[in-house]
Amino acid sequence: MPFCANCGTNITGTFCPNCGTPAGAQSNAAPNTPSSFTPPPQGAPYSSQSAGLSENAACALCYLVGFITGILFLVMAPYNANPRVKFHAWQSIFMNIAWIAFWMAIRVITNMANIFAIVLLPLYALISFAGFLFWLFLMYKAYQGENFEIPVVGPFARQQAAK
Repeated sequence: MPFCANCGTNITGTFCPNCGTPAGAQSNAAPNTPSSFTPPPQGAPYSSQSAGLSENAACALCYLVGFITGILFLVMAPYNANPRVKFHAWQSIFMNIAWIAFWMAIRVITNMANIFAIVLLPLYALISFAGFLFWLFLMYKAYQGENFEIPVVGPFARQQAAK
C-alpha cells in the first residue's frame, strides 16, 4: 500500500485523503536532508529496500566485530528501526561483554595458580576454538533469519530491542 510523500498517510486512490497531494508527487522537502525523512505511519511494515543491506545480512554483520558492530547497527538508520537487527545488535553487545568478563575471570584464576598455567594451555585453546565456532554459529543463524537466543544473554537483548 503506498504512502503519501508529503504527510505519510496511506493512499488508496490517486490523491492523499489527508493533505490532497497526488499519489506520485515528490515531497516538498529538499532531497538528502535530514528533515526530508518522514517515517512511515505507526504499524506500517519495515521496508529494507532503501537500506544498503538486506535484513539478514545486517543481522549477521552485527556479530562481525563484536560489540563495535552491534553499537554501529544500533546507531545507523534505517537499521536501528528494525526490531530484528536491534535484537541481534544487543545480543552481540551483551555476548561480547560476557565473553570479555569470562576471559578476565580465567586470567585472574590462572594468575592465582601460576603453576597450572602451562597445564591449562590446551584448555585455553579448546575454549577459544569453541568460542570461535559459537560466533560463526550466531552469524549463520542470524543470516538464515532465525532469532537464536543465547540462554542468559538473549532475554536481556530481547528486552532492550523492544524499547
